[in-house]
Amino acid sequence: MKSSFTHLFYIKKSKADVNQKANIYLRITVNGKRSELSIDRKVPIDKWNSIANKVKGFSKEAQEINQYIELITNKLNKIHQKFVDLGKPFTSLNIRDKYLGKDQNQKMLLKIFQDHNNQVEKLVGKEFAEGTALRYRTAKSHIEEFIKFEYKVNDIAVTEVDHKFITGFEYYLKTERNCAHNTAIKYITNFKKVIRIVYANGWITKDPFFNWKARLKTVDRQFLSELEIEDLINKQFGIPRLEQVRDLFVFSCFTGLAYADVRKLKKENIVIGIDGNKWINTKRKKTDTISNIPLLPTSLALIEKYATHKNIVNSDKLLPVLSNQKMNAYLKEIADLCGITKNLTFHLARHTFATTITLTNGVPIESVSKMLGHKSLKTTQHYAKIIDRKVSDDMNVLKEKLNIGKKNTSDSSEKSKKSI
Repeated sequence: MKSSFTHLFYIKKSKADVNQKANIYLRITVNGKRSELSIDRKVPIDKWNSIANKVKGFSKEAQEINQYIELITNKLNKIHQKFVDLGKPFTSLNIRDKYLGKDQNQKMLLKIFQDHNNQVEKLVGKEFAEGTALRYRTAKSHIEEFIKFEYKVNDIAVTEVDHKFITGFEYYLKTERNCAHNTAIKYITNFKKVIRIVYANGWITKDPFFNWKARLKTVDRQFLSELEIEDLINKQFGIPRLEQVRDLFVFSCFTGLAYADVRKLKKENIVIGIDGNKWINTKRKKTDTISNIPLLPTSLALIEKYATHKNIVNSDKLLPVLSNQKMNAYLKEIADLCGITKNLTFHLARHTFATTITLTNGVPIESVSKMLGHKSLKTTQHYAKIIDRKVSDDMNVLKEKLNIGKKNTSDSSEKSKKSI
């Protein structure tokens, strides 16, 4: 694609000094995007010809400045032509940096991001979970697409990352990529960690994230009620795949395990716990934290049901888990058949375990947190807030029922007044 290129010399009259002299600035524009710099020359504001972009008159000072402006113009044209001859995309910043001699040995953003991601990949299973590596890969991919979309180049110098870049990236994620607010913030937070490494290494002189704050919106996590779980368990399906997916979902409802953790469960993960009963002993794939979960009768029955499944008999796997995409697609069918209007995804089972199965039934939040494999109790406390909301709703129902009591009390009060 052909790039438009223009340049302009101008002064800022409002910033003239006490002698009514103003700095001369150069503005470079490529495809509508500007970059500016001072050419380190001053001129009396009444001597500047804004139409001709040069100093008026033929004084020695005017001739010297005009010759300097002409030299800059020639240099800019040569730089521009070189970029065109190379056939590579460029920005106004590229031309400015080339003019200033700052383009040598520049640290490039995507190169740094990829180097970071390569290190994360090598530490998967040691310091990072696969899910973390995936998020960094996705964040880097979004940054790459944003640079092509906004700057029309394949990469930019890391020194070009500023507050405008960050807010522009956030807007791009929400509009062009249709990311929800919290999703966009999480990708930017991944990007922020890379930029902090850049800053720590001295490759940039100031932190562009200094005035940017991550503000996540509170999201109400859905979960199934006790009645919905019962209806789901009792539903008869004529299609084996739907019955299998339903069973795996219910298994997660009664263990709190996420999809990735159910998928990687092996027979060796079933152990005898401190109480002499069967427990699940595993590490969460996402956080690499230990989860010890006593098996409830429903979970045990499902393990026994699939012990003779063709994909389990000669395998070390515990359950026949389909791909995440298929599981969630089939769960949509199951929701329709069961009359469940909530967005039924496999992860909703984990929320159901935390709320309906455990906290609602009086299991202490510390125990729930440990079974869920949360690193911080604060993460689990979000579910407690949901339970508080349920308590509030239940109490409002009770208040409506107690209106009868209020009526009786009111009638008795009126009778008392009349007798007096």
